[in-house]
Amino acid sequence: MIYSENVMDHFQNPRNVGVLKDADGIGHVGNPVCGDMMTFYVKVAGDRLADVKFQTFGCGAAIAVSSMVSEMAIGKTLDEAMKITNSLVAAELGGLPKNKLHCSNLGADALHAAIANYREKQAGTAAAGGAKKVPEGEAEKCACPYCDGPIIEEGAREICRKCDIEFVECPSCGDLNKKGMETCVHCGEALEK
Repeated sequence: MIYSENVMDHFQNPRNVGVLKDADGIGHVGNPVCGDMMTFYVKVAGDRLADVKFQTFGCGAAIAVSSMVSEMAIGKTLDEAMKITNSLVAAELGGLPKNKLHCSNLGADALHAAIANYREKQAGTAAAGGAKKVPEGEAEKCACPYCDGPIIEEGAREICRKCDIEFVECPSCGDLNKKGMETCVHCGEALEK
């Protein structure tokens, strides 16, 4: 899996990481299939996003996506920020591998959830914490890097049924690797045996 220079830059030097203690809106999203979790915090001044921060638990692509979404959103009006889509995020990053495109969905969704939470607070109808869970049946599935088939979970194992490969998660970067590999093909770190 090859990442663009822009993806690597946003992964290695993420912008706007952190928590806004006095956030005007908070949005949480997660993908129950791959385990990525994103929380976005927004500060609104007038009708513009004055500040955006995020916390992401996930792979390098998820971190890069969160960083890019935060940069794309700061300074935009709320309506402009709501028009940030997964395809715009992926394009700004110089593309994402097919099996990582779901990360760009989560980034845009988390930002949109934070803005929706802000708007609900303004209208007096806010849900607690701005939580949004992607329904399991609607979640975009993680794809096998070898055949683009879906990766399914069987107990604690992650398997591609199409090419019958079992995967393990890298403890350093969180990306999937073929079981039995000694080092992660994504970050080069040693895999647990």
